[in-house]
Parts: sequence; structure tokens; C-alpha cells
Amino acid sequence: MSSRPLIPAVIVVMLTACMSATAVTPRADLLGTPVPPSAANRTVTLSPGVHYINVTGGDVVRFLGSGQEFAWSFDTSPIVQTFELNQVAPGGALGQQVRVYIAPDPRYSEHADFNHSDYRSGAAASATAR
Repeated sequence: MSSRPLIPAVIVVMLTACMSATAVTPRADLLGTPVPPSAANRTVTLSPGVHYINVTGGDVVRFLGSGQEFAWSFDTSPIVQTFELNQVAPGGALGQQVRVYIAPDPRYSEHADFNHSDYRSGAAASATAR
């Protein structure tokens, strides 16, 4: 049995591994904005075992960790689905790497207009009346 057919498969696997290792880090201006902790509607305590958190676009979260606090508004770009919280946290606020996973902001869903009652009753009715 020849190992020749395995060579292309090994090359594809290696290239895929290299691409994921060199993932692009999103620009800071696409990641949201810092806000006062009093503006937060959710609090997350970043204990040493926390390595990721889930948020929804538009969330305003207060983070407690390493004796510090900060808050972040996840008014992120729709192209940002994940980033390292360490990119935006004040120095020393996190004792470990913490990845943020961002669900799309439901206010900007492509179906949001169709769920609005005024659209269903008013605009749709006038469009069919013509």
C-alpha cells in the first residue's frame, strides 16, 4: 500500500491548522464600548475557572475579577462573533484568558420588521389593497 494518497490529506490538515492558529483579531472599535459599571444590566464574576462567557449583542455586562470591576457594552459589529475579553479589559482585571461568544443582537435580526405588529397590520394590508 502506497502512502502517496495520504500526502494531500496531510497537507490539507496542516494548512487548516495553520489558518486557525493565525486567526485574525478583530479591531477594538468593533468590539463594543466601555461603560460605567452602574449602566450594566448583568454581572459576571470572573473566577479562576471561567474561561468563556456567552453574551448577546447589545448586552451591557459588569465584570468582577481580581479585585477589580469594569463594564462593557457589547454593541459589537455583526461580523464579530467571538473575541478575547482580555483585549478590552483594564490591565490586571483578569487573571486568565477569557473568550466572549456573542449571539446576534435580536433587535437587528433580518426578520425583526416582519415580527413587528404595525408592519403586519398596517403596511402589509396597504400593500395588498393596491
